Amino acid sequence: MAIDTALATLSDQLFGAAAASYTAALICAAVEFSSARTRKVQVNERELVAAGVLTVDGTSSGRPVIPTAQPIGHVAKAEKAPWGERFGRVATVVTVVGFLIHVGSIVARGMAAGRMPLGNMYEFTSLICATVVGAWLFIKLRQKSLPIGVFVLVPVIVLMFIAGAILHTEAAELQPALNSYWKWIHVSTVSLSSGILMFSGIASVLYIARNRYERKGSTGKVGGKLPELATLDRIAYRTAIFGFPVYTFAVITGALWAEVAWGRYWGWDPKEICAFVTWVLYAGYLHARATAGWRGSKAAWISVVGLISIIFNLFVLNMVIAGLHSYAGLN
Repeated sequence: MAIDTALATLSDQLFGAAAASYTAALICAAVEFSSARTRKVQVNERELVAAGVLTVDGTSSGRPVIPTAQPIGHVAKAEKAPWGERFGRVATVVTVVGFLIHVGSIVARGMAAGRMPLGNMYEFTSLICATVVGAWLFIKLRQKSLPIGVFVLVPVIVLMFIAGAILHTEAAELQPALNSYWKWIHVSTVSLSSGILMFSGIASVLYIARNRYERKGSTGKVGGKLPELATLDRIAYRTAIFGFPVYTFAVITGALWAEVAWGRYWGWDPKEICAFVTWVLYAGYLHARATAGWRGSKAAWISVVGLISIIFNLFVLNMVIAGLHSYAGLN
């Protein structure tokens, strides 16, 4: 099938626009995060002043907390949202726009090549980045006061820069040996599950950072701006619960595809070994998280090692180490 160069060019342009949108959202998210600690203090002080515990200058009034009745017909004046919160809303809107543009880029790439856009590292990395952003937006919709978008967008932007500057290849047809229906099942599930598990790993990194600052009693710095430990732990655990079965299915379908393409289910190829190690790490994380003695930072560290394993599998094994999986458009 002939490659549609116009659609391929449009896909590249949309990819660049998505990266630019994520960068703009990152700036807004950084402003939101930098104001998070100040906003918490201001909200607490306003509540105490309204209750009569603090005076306007911040000193204690010594009076008991007695709710004050509002006059009949009184309508409280709506307070203007803090500037940090407004920047956070802008960051969310711009991220949604960037995500939609990003999805458009992936669809256009697939239409240009006449296949699913998962045939090389550029396409694979693009889908992983879109999955991470999609997972973040889903969590954000369920829990609006979660100013950690900066930590999600930074790795996404770095990965997209690497994809565009180093991994990019022109849209082309697949190698005949790889043109199997198992290809689409395996690569789509492994990319989606990897993106979700990477998001889980990011939440675990933030959990460790928050836990470290709490132990030192230094929550006024970065650690104090992060969500509570229970929130970060819940996000990391629930996303891992969702991503791990999909990753398991991806490993199984990869073995089935290998049997069709190479005549064996398992051959101890470097990428196969790393995929198995990643599977063991996340299985260990979920087991540790369900075990009382291994919850908290111990389990979070296992998740972080799993994140490192995914990144190693994604880049080092495709760009440095040669193997049967070195077909990703770089070699």
